[in-house]
Amino acid sequence: MPLFDYKGISGDENKYAEGSIDAINEDEAAFKLREKKIIITSLILSKGQKKEKKDSKSSSSFGGFGKIKSKEIALFTKKLSTMVRAGLQVLDALKMTAEQVTNKKLKLITNEILNDLQGGIDLSGCFNKHPKTFDNIYVNMIRAGEASGKLDIFLDKLVMILEKREKIRSQIKSAMMYPIILLTVAISVTTAMLIFVVPQFVGIYEGMGAKLPKPTLIIISISDFIKGYGGLITLISIAVIFILHGFFMKTRKGYKRSMDKIILKLPLFGNILIQSTVARVALIKANLFSAGVNVLEIIDIAMSSTSNTVFILSLDNVKKRVFSGEDMSAAYKKEIVFPSTFHQLIAVGEKTGNQEEMFIAISKYYEEEFDAVVKNISTMIEPIAIVFIGGIIGALLVAMYAPMLNMGAAMSGSM
Repeated sequence: MPLFDYKGISGDENKYAEGSIDAINEDEAAFKLREKKIIITSLILSKGQKKEKKDSKSSSSFGGFGKIKSKEIALFTKKLSTMVRAGLQVLDALKMTAEQVTNKKLKLITNEILNDLQGGIDLSGCFNKHPKTFDNIYVNMIRAGEASGKLDIFLDKLVMILEKREKIRSQIKSAMMYPIILLTVAISVTTAMLIFVVPQFVGIYEGMGAKLPKPTLIIISISDFIKGYGGLITLISIAVIFILHGFFMKTRKGYKRSMDKIILKLPLFGNILIQSTVARVALIKANLFSAGVNVLEIIDIAMSSTSNTVFILSLDNVKKRVFSGEDMSAAYKKEIVFPSTFHQLIAVGEKTGNQEEMFIAISKYYEEEFDAVVKNISTMIEPIAIVFIGGIIGALLVAMYAPMLNMGAAMSGSM
């Protein structure tokens, strides 16, 4: 059985813990450590051991079924929440929800959860065995619902988290997609003109023996380049750049960190990512505070909610400072990626002793800010794109008609 080295924080003693643990795979190792109430900061396969394939029933069964969409998990949770709120026992509610699941992978997982639940494992433990489908936030909210006897309330909160997360993701996609589509249209129209329209003008000017101005000669040169091997070379070069970019983003931490910094500094789009990430972090903190989760574990879970390394490193710094006894507001104040309003509102929560409500207020504030930024981008992009596309097409037409206009002016002058 493989051996995994781990580092973390003991939830009971709030002390750093490290060591090794036997497990079939990384998921099982994480599950065992959570059972011991250890907040994981690092979990890797011990040196000298080959990584074994997951051989659990669940992982081997899912090979051909693809991914489970976040929308499907949100819908599954909403149905489960509705049935529990209606007064059904958890087991019955889960059985009825399983019958309505259409995704084959999610259905298999739900059936495994049912089997584990019937075998005597508590509900949060059942979900915890599937960390790639149900994350730490999900498991902790279920655990809090079990402990308090208010599972329906915490399931409702969980539905709210999942729906807001999906809303933010959808808004980011739509905000990014619109300019990409417009840019694609601009490139397509320009390329079509260079390949099909410009050569028609070239034939006309060659027959007339006209002297061509420099802008026209440049456009003709670009047209010849694209019609020849230049177009193919350009496409291959772009494809290679994208492949290398994807490879480096996955394998080179320094490269990913640099790109993440650049993304956050982009006009408008960087602001979208900052506002959405801060809103998500605040929402997680608000709900996990109410669930009674350890502060350090909440920060750990917040770290897993973003893929941007700038935010991950900042949250890790906050966790270290809070662990050493610093106030949360002071810890966040030192991280420039978080807006000043964020740590100021946390300070208010610390003074009033009501951090849960304050984080709810922070989340709502940044959600509204995020919505405003997305709306502004949608309003601004359309006229900018029209001017941009019109400018390119206009420049091409002016460059190609310039010789005719010059000839017309010369003929008028000679008469």
